[in-house]
Amino acid sequence: QVQLVESGGGLVQAGGSLRLSCGTSGIIFRIYTMGWYRQAPGKQRELVARITSGGSTNYADSLKGRFTISRDNAKNTVYLQMNSLKPEDTAVYYCNAQYPTPPVNYWGQGTQVTVSS
Repeated sequence: QVQLVESGGGLVQAGGSLRLSCGTSGIIFRIYTMGWYRQAPGKQRELVARITSGGSTNYADSLKGRFTISRDNAKNTVYLQMNSLKPEDTAVYYCNAQYPTPPVNYWGQGTQVTVSS
């Protein structure tokens, strides 16, 4: 059974930092592209950051320089370091695992991040 479990969300003041973690089980973590997505109320889910099995990263243009994605294959965990948080970063943040062949796509249950002004 595949499980992706996010943690680390919460309430933070603008300018603060949070570190999200996503622990996984049931997948060969090291071969998956891992990602963080977010969904704010009334908006579509959007990509925050992604890291490939080889460690290549890409970010939403608006978040470059503030957010950093990383992975620890030994711990089957992906992280999202979020700095200089803004109220517009308020959203539910979801962990995602993707593998292309055969195509599979797994999601965590999400963790709420709320940034107060």
